[in-house]
Amino acid sequence: MVTKDNILSMINARLDPAKFREQHWEGNFAEYLEMVAERPRLARNAFQRIYDMIMHYGCKRYTWLKQEFIHYHFFDDPFSEGTDAVYGLDGSLMELVDFLKAGAQGYGPERRIMLLHGPVGSAKSTIARLLKRGLEYYTRTDDGAMFTFSWKIKDSASGKEIIYPCPMNEEPLKLIPQDIRKEIVTKFNSTLPEDQRISVDGNLDPFCRKMYEDLLVRYEGDWHKVIEHVTVRRLSLSEQDRRGIGTFQPKDEKNQDSTELTGDINYRKIAEFGSDSDPRAFNFDGELNIANRGLIEFVEVLKLDVAFLYDLLGASQEHTIKPKKFAQTDIDEVIIGHTNEPEYRKLQNNEMMEAFRDRTIKIDIPYNTRLSNEIKIYEKYFNKERIRGIHIAPHTVEMSAMWAILTRLEEPKKAGLTLMQKMKLYDGKSVPGYTEESVKELRAEAPREGMQGISPRYIQDKISNCLVSDHAIQEKCINPFMALNELEAGLSHHSLISDEEIKKRYREIFSVVREEYEDILKSEVQRAISADEDAIKRLCTNYIENVRAYTQHEKVRNRYTGKDDEPDERLMRSIEEKIDIAESRKDDFRQEIMNYIGSLALDGKKFEYNTNARLQKALELKLFEDQRDTIKLKNVVSGVVDDETQAKIDVVKQRLIKYFGYNETSATDVLNYVASIFARGDSQKDND
Repeated sequence: MVTKDNILSMINARLDPAKFREQHWEGNFAEYLEMVAERPRLARNAFQRIYDMIMHYGCKRYTWLKQEFIHYHFFDDPFSEGTDAVYGLDGSLMELVDFLKAGAQGYGPERRIMLLHGPVGSAKSTIARLLKRGLEYYTRTDDGAMFTFSWKIKDSASGKEIIYPCPMNEEPLKLIPQDIRKEIVTKFNSTLPEDQRISVDGNLDPFCRKMYEDLLVRYEGDWHKVIEHVTVRRLSLSEQDRRGIGTFQPKDEKNQDSTELTGDINYRKIAEFGSDSDPRAFNFDGELNIANRGLIEFVEVLKLDVAFLYDLLGASQEHTIKPKKFAQTDIDEVIIGHTNEPEYRKLQNNEMMEAFRDRTIKIDIPYNTRLSNEIKIYEKYFNKERIRGIHIAPHTVEMSAMWAILTRLEEPKKAGLTLMQKMKLYDGKSVPGYTEESVKELRAEAPREGMQGISPRYIQDKISNCLVSDHAIQEKCINPFMALNELEAGLSHHSLISDEEIKKRYREIFSVVREEYEDILKSEVQRAISADEDAIKRLCTNYIENVRAYTQHEKVRNRYTGKDDEPDERLMRSIEEKIDIAESRKDDFRQEIMNYIGSLALDGKKFEYNTNARLQKALELKLFEDQRDTIKLKNVVSGVVDDETQAKIDVVKQRLIKYFGYNETSATDVLNYVASIFARGDSQKDND
C-alpha cells in the first residue's frame, strides 16, 4: 500500500543536500583563481567542454568490413537510460567528434557551423538533443564543473547590496585585463598537455563591461577593489532555464526578427537609466546570448530568414554578435544546425548564400542500412516493459525493419545478387561467393544509400496503429503479417512519397519480405519439431560412426545383429543433401568433419552435435523430415487431428513458446500457417 511516509522516504532517498550545495557553490575571485590553478580545465571553452563531455563516457574501437570505427558511449544516452540512444551511425558520429576535437584544439572548425544533413527521421534532432541533455548532465558533475560570476553593488538610495548576475554567464577569467590574461593563460598552458590547454578569448559582454568600467572609475583604476564586488558561482547549464543552451526554430516571417537571437531594448528601464544605449536597459536574452558558454541548436536552419543567417555568419566566423545599439559582442558557443536534403540542395543552388556555405561543415546523417541496428531503434519503443497486455509475436519488429532497410538500398549491379542478399551482407551475414571486399565494392557503387527510403517514424507509427487496432485488443496479440499489411496500406497516403514508381517499388519489396518471413517460420517450426535433443544426439552418433568407418575404410558393427556392415551410404547422403553437399563433394565433407573432430580432441574438447553449425542444421532438417509425417502437420489445416497427433502438435507448440518467444495464440497461428504451406507444397507435388 502506498502511504505518505512511503512517498516521503522515496523522495528523501533521492535528495542530496551536499550535492546541491556543491552545485551552487559561491566564492570570491581569489578562491576561483586558486581552483583554476589546481584544475585549469575549469576554464575550458565551449568546444573543449563538449568534446570533453563526449570523451568522459569513453569509447571503443572496432573493425567492421575491414574498416576501423570508434563507438562513443555518449551516444548510447547513458544519462537517460538509453531513451535517445543512436544506433548504426558510428561513421557519421566519428566525423562529428572529429569536428569538435579539431575545434577544441583551435584548428579552425570552432569558427564553423556544424550542419547535420540527412533525410527526415534520421536522428539529426536526436543527436542535437543528446548533446544538449548531455551538457546539462555533464556540467553538474565534478569533471564538467564550470563557473560564472555576479556583481555585488550597494544601492546608493537604500544602502542595500544588489546582486546583478552576468547576463551572458561569462567566464570569470575574462575579468582579468586582456593583455595580462593572455600571459596568464600561456603560463597555465605551459604545464598542460596540448589536448587539455585552455583558451579564454574575447571581452566581457556590454553589461559587465559597463559595471567593470564604472567601478574602475570609482576606484581610480584599482582593479583589486573592483574584484571585491565580484562573486564567482558554479554554473549548471539548463535548456529549460535558458542557461548556456539555446534552441531556435523558424517561425512565420512576419512574427520574427533578429532580436530573438541577439536581445532587445527593455523600454521600461530607459526612464531609469536615461538612454536606450545603456546596457542596463537592454535584455541580453536572445538565443545567441543565453547560449553563451554552451551550445545553440538551429532547427531546420536553412528555413531561416536571410537576416538570421547573416547573424550566424558573424557568430560562427568571428565569434561575435551585434546586439541593437551596442558594439560587437564576443560569444563562446558551439552552433549546430540541421536540415533535410531538399533545403540543402536549395542552398547549393543559391549563389547569394555562398558565404554561409563557406562557414558550414556538413555531416551526413543517413538512415541505417544494417538490419540489426534498425531493429534496436524499434525495440526501444516496442518491448515487453513498455507494451503490456499485448503480445508482439516474434519477428514483427524484425520484418518491419527489414522492409524499411530494403527501401533504402539500391538494386545490386552484380549479376545473381538479390536485394535481400545485399541486405544480409551489409548486416554481416555470409553469402556464398561474397567477401568483405565485395561488400566494400557494393557500398562504393551506391554512395547515396541511406539518404532516401522509408523513415523509422513511419514504421513506428504503423506498428503503433497495429497495437491499438480492434484485432490486437481482442486477440491481445499482433504479428508480422498485421504489421506488413498496415505498412503497405499506409503507402497510398504517405505524405512524403508522391512518385508512383517509388510506391510501386516499395510494394514489390513487401513480397520479398513476406517470402523471407515464410522461410523463417518454416525453419522455426522445423527446429521445434526436431528439437528432441536425444533423437538428434542418436542421429548424430549414428552419422559420425558411419562417416568414421567410411573415411577409415572400415565396417560398422550392427548393434542389433552383431555383424559388421558396410557404412550406411543412404543415411549419410540423406543428411548431407539437407545442406546441399553434392555427390562429388561428399568425400571432402566427410573428411572435413573427421578433421574437425580430431582438432577438437587435440584441444581437449569433446565433439557435440551443436559444435558444427552446418552439421547441426543438416541433422535438424533430417530429423524434421523423419518426424514430420508422424506429426501429420498438414492435417492441422483440415482440423481433423486425432488425440495422438494433437499431443505431438502441442509439444511442438510448447517448444515454440519456450524456445522462440511465442505465446499460445501466436504459436497456434504459426503452426496453422506453416501447415498450410506444407499442405500447398504436398498438393503441388501430387499435381506434378
